[in-house]
Amino acid sequence: MTAAFDPITGRYLRLEIGGRAHRVYIEEAGEGIPLLCLHTAGADGRQYRDMLLDESVTDRFRVIAFDMPWHGKSSPPEGFQNEEYRLSTRAYVDTILAVSEALELDRPVVLGCSIGGRIVLQLAAECPERFRGLIGAQGAAWQDPWYDTDWLHRADVHGGEVCAALISGLIAPGGPEADRHETLWHYMQGGPGIFKGDLWFYRVDGDLRDTIATIDTEKCPLWLLSGEYDYSCRPEDTLATADAIPGCKAVVMERLGHFPMSENYEQFASYLRPVLEEIAMPADR
Repeated sequence: MTAAFDPITGRYLRLEIGGRAHRVYIEEAGEGIPLLCLHTAGADGRQYRDMLLDESVTDRFRVIAFDMPWHGKSSPPEGFQNEEYRLSTRAYVDTILAVSEALELDRPVVLGCSIGGRIVLQLAAECPERFRGLIGAQGAAWQDPWYDTDWLHRADVHGGEVCAALISGLIAPGGPEADRHETLWHYMQGGPGIFKGDLWFYRVDGDLRDTIATIDTEKCPLWLLSGEYDYSCRPEDTLATADAIPGCKAVVMERLGHFPMSENYEQFASYLRPVLEEIAMPADR
């Protein structure tokens, strides 16, 4: 094997989010239309490793994946030891907008998965004029929780292994074995209580069933992509959300689960590329 660097730039961005100083880790590759990628609960931007290497995407898109505060290489803010981490809808939106502004992104496309797929609905309702397109993978306005979050932060269990065990069944069968285990590995490395804190947004604060009625897809196009094997955000949840939003386009993706971009990227890309092609077309004319 010949040693070689991946064509990905990684660096830290110092910025203020919600009145507090943060140091956020960002990886990016490519040039063109900015494509801001949001990772799932309890994980980090490594989930987009294959997209950052996909020249069919990076030829026309500047792909940017960042670790949210408290996740991956983005440390918690000063004083974190005196508080419990809980992700709110407001904090999530503020984080996305702060990163976009700090990078001076001109109407980026946002692609989010799971909690990221949920928050793009809030972006579509709250500030659609700031984006060129919004893509929610495994996103719906609401799902009834099927899990007990108390297991995710206890002194008598291994938090990382419990997180991985909880999400292991959400990965579709038949995908690359190495990618399956790398997806689980990311979950084994999350900070204590972070997955639980992200799910506070997902199961308590982020109920968007009333919010989606205000979405106008004429202001910003919206796509929802749902893996057929996902029982956390089921295809019927995604389709019901899309049906409630005039102009929203929804697709059920075969042979994919809850983590399409990391569990089986080539299969996911076969659905994502046509969406990106549609977004890029006006810019090419």
